[in-house]
Amino acid sequence: MVRLPSALRLGGLLALALALAAAAPARPGRAAAGDDDPPRVRFRDPDRPVKVISLGGSIAARRRDGYPARLAEWCTNVEIVSIAKTGLGAWALKRRFVEHVVENRRIDFGHDGWEFWLLLGGTLNSVGIPDSHNHHTKRLVEIAHRRGLGVVALTPTPWGDDRDRRFRKPFDALRYAGNTRKIADFLLGRSTPRQALGPYARKRRQGPDAPFAPEELPDVAVDLLSDPTLRWADAPLRDEAEVRRALEADPRWRRAHRSDDPATYEAALAEAVAAAAAIRRTYLRPELRSFDHIHPNAEGHLAMARAICPRLPDSWGCRCPEPEATAQEDAAAPADPGAARVPAGTGAPEEEPSPLR
Repeated sequence: MVRLPSALRLGGLLALALALAAAAPARPGRAAAGDDDPPRVRFRDPDRPVKVISLGGSIAARRRDGYPARLAEWCTNVEIVSIAKTGLGAWALKRRFVEHVVENRRIDFGHDGWEFWLLLGGTLNSVGIPDSHNHHTKRLVEIAHRRGLGVVALTPTPWGDDRDRRFRKPFDALRYAGNTRKIADFLLGRSTPRQALGPYARKRRQGPDAPFAPEELPDVAVDLLSDPTLRWADAPLRDEAEVRRALEADPRWRRAHRSDDPATYEAALAEAVAAAAAIRRTYLRPELRSFDHIHPNAEGHLAMARAICPRLPDSWGCRCPEPEATAQEDAAAPADPGAARVPAGTGAPEEEPSPLR
């Protein structure tokens, strides 16, 4: 048997370790931030003085007939450049913005007469960890403001389906609907730092009870989650008796309410049953779905653009199409079933979930 010199053996082991590291799958939403996608952002149209960076996950990344393309058609002062990328959660979006925009020397932020905006699309890739999601989104908004960009932020769009494991059981459905609403409420300025950020309310802030400063929140926030043209507001309800049985049989529900007195327990159960029975009314309308219940089709993107356009700054020069009359009134549906109190104990998992968009 031939024995290799120790230096050669160590070198071989080092090479093997490096090869294995290179082949290891990236953690969703983190290494996917763009290491294989070097920054190429630049603006080329001198006749459009409002420069917009579109950022988000795979919904924002839709090109030809996506909502950014529609807005570029309707807003005559705007040049939109997209750095959206499939599979990115809030942490990765923040990192991608820093790499492709803040550190990009090709962008002339000092150009006389130009103004810069970030169009931040809602992502669900980190919906399982809403405190972390909101913290990194807040940091992204702060970074954009510090660099001189205004921020237009979109809430997540409606999503969910009975066939999706996250929505089959009432307890899980309430949790994911509640997490999504928590993300939307932060962007819309409807929550306190403790409510929106949880343990992150202490991080990089004056204190957990200090109200949000203007630089921590978007300049414009558009609520797509509750938009009646997107949400399946007239969806059939789930059977309340079945929902009640499923909740009471769920060990997570029992554990969360084991210390409740009978009156408190019954009130919490009634609220949860009503919200879970109406959970389909937080879903995206079936006729607006693409290949799944998360990604809107071309008509869905058109509806998104119609909802966004009237909220955009005057400087964008938008000529928004007249809103189409909706076929069904939203008044008969609950105001927002996704906003109902989520049962205690439905907190997010510690690890990042697999990408959704």
